Amino acid sequence: MIDPRRVALRWIMVPAVLLLFSFSGLALADDEFEDPWEDFNRRIHAFNMTADRFVLKPVTRGYRFITPKFVQAGVRNVFNNVLEVPSALNGVLQGKPGSAFHDSGRFLINSTVGVGGLFDVAKHVGLENGDHEDFGQTLAVWGFDRGPYLVLPILGSSTVRDTLALPVDWLSDPLFYVDHTRTRNSTVALYYINKRSELMELEKHLTGDHYIFIRDAYLQRRDFLVNDGEVEDDFGADMDMSEYGDFDEEGGDPF
Repeated sequence: MIDPRRVALRWIMVPAVLLLFSFSGLALADDEFEDPWEDFNRRIHAFNMTADRFVLKPVTRGYRFITPKFVQAGVRNVFNNVLEVPSALNGVLQGKPGSAFHDSGRFLINSTVGVGGLFDVAKHVGLENGDHEDFGQTLAVWGFDRGPYLVLPILGSSTVRDTLALPVDWLSDPLFYVDHTRTRNSTVALYYINKRSELMELEKHLTGDHYIFIRDAYLQRRDFLVNDGEVEDDFGADMDMSEYGDFDEEGGDPF
């Protein structure tokens, strides 16, 4: 079995470098320019949804059916623990020593006391599991604009900036360096099945145009991560409240 990440790394590296020079100065000043490749993206999205429907989703359902809940939890913990390594590295690259020490501490504790990450012991000593840093966020901190929204085959939602970051994310992932081919491929397959399993409940909330829903959710989530959770709530900013009258001095109901 071929490791898809190693194959993808080869075909994505050259175009990624070209895209880096093409889009590094591209800014998105208005929402209408966020998805200039929508027709192409929708085709890839349709392909991904078909592959998910007939391949990944049935496999994931089988995994959830035969795997006890506590084993699934252990698998999630192990993969989350592995991700602490690139997260700590990106914390350093972003100039966030606190984040880097936090992730490093979680990795050391869970890798030892937590039996290789099977158990999240670190959260019991005040090191809660947080949002992992990746190289896409690092590029954002370094000043790279995110570029247009992009849907990748199999991998799904991305942007130009996040696509450029993929080779570094893979190279900084400890799983990439597992020498035994069958073990590495099996682990990578389990990783994606586990990720799909985590989304099984969330997909129930998909409404309307699935492409638009997924695109907007992805972009909002990435903005949330890049800004460390500091997002501007502009809900209702475009509403004209004058038609409802003035609030009284004590903040009462205008009706």
